[in-house]
Amino acid sequence: MVDATAAPPALDPTPLRRRPSPYQQWTHSLGLPIHKGYYMPDLRTIEVGRWAERECNACILSLVGSEGFAEARVTEIPPGKTMPPLNFALDEAVYVLDGRGTTTVWTGSGPKKTFEWQKHSLFMLPHGSTHQLTNMQGDRPARLLHYNYLPLSMSALPDPSFFFNNQHRGTDAMSAMNGDFYSEAQVVKANIDPKQKVRSGALWYGNFFPDMRAWDRLNPFWGRGAGGTVVSVQFPGSQMSCHMSVFPAQTYKKGHRHGPAYVIVIPAGEGYSMLWQEGQEDNKVIVPWQEASVFVPPNRWFHQHFNVGTAPARYLAFHPLPQLMGMGGGEQIQDRSRDQIEYANEDPMVRRRFESELDKRGLKSIMPEDAYTNPDYEWDYAGAE
Repeated sequence: MVDATAAPPALDPTPLRRRPSPYQQWTHSLGLPIHKGYYMPDLRTIEVGRWAERECNACILSLVGSEGFAEARVTEIPPGKTMPPLNFALDEAVYVLDGRGTTTVWTGSGPKKTFEWQKHSLFMLPHGSTHQLTNMQGDRPARLLHYNYLPLSMSALPDPSFFFNNQHRGTDAMSAMNGDFYSEAQVVKANIDPKQKVRSGALWYGNFFPDMRAWDRLNPFWGRGAGGTVVSVQFPGSQMSCHMSVFPAQTYKKGHRHGPAYVIVIPAGEGYSMLWQEGQEDNKVIVPWQEASVFVPPNRWFHQHFNVGTAPARYLAFHPLPQLMGMGGGEQIQDRSRDQIEYANEDPMVRRRFESELDKRGLKSIMPEDAYTNPDYEWDYAGAE
């Protein structure tokens, strides 16, 4: 009941746009480290703090480009420990940065499903389900990267208790799926004209991928350069998706741009990326990366990825909600003149810097000279459809 005699709450004169968002207020209340900036060099060693309620260590990543749209969070499970069960209202993708363990997932009084994960595993926790994470190693902690849409969701419904351990039972995402929810991923080929030379039309549907560093079911990444390949992942029954791009040593991708909140983590490789706003080409942000680095290209900023190592590099990109992916269909460029920079049209400084970085390591670029003179140059994917 509302007490009609009670004084009304004091009005806050601060405009909404200047107040901390509901998600920011909640994360600050946790007392965990909140890391800000354009990138984090290594999530395996990043500072974490005690999250007593979850019986683990954790930190929040508030990186430029993701604020207000998506949550990126690191959880560290102590050696040999099992975290308490958690019911979460949203779908959440999890990438294993380090360690080995198990996850048990169930909905209501339904059967429980337990699966094992290891370093570089990728899996999805379905909305409305309860899950429990266990570190199977008794001598070292395990670290996980979590990705979800909590900041955006809390802007519409600013009540943390709605999202955590809410007893409301909506759609049973696990039982709604045919077969085993964590069974082997399946590939589906979309009906896309290969003459478009964008990403291959193959999508992998699944909720568990055992090792993204070793994943070799790749398709040509037409049009993006460097002879790169890609796997596109769609989590069944969810709006969540991601892709992993793989490109050879001593090459680099074309500059491109899309919408916000693409959280990129590195499973393997050594290199750097450049981020810049249109018209601010002299103010590029340089992001050095290695395994377990993370960064987020800000909304509609151009960015470009460079492999300066001696082995293929991999970057795994978690996608925002489809309506936030930006002009040009997100990663799938439709207006190349607007959202992608061909090698023949790029600033010559890009090539000079790349070759200089390789020279420091005693390496040479293997980029073909034709790529810099022919705007329609495409790598030869022998036998690819």
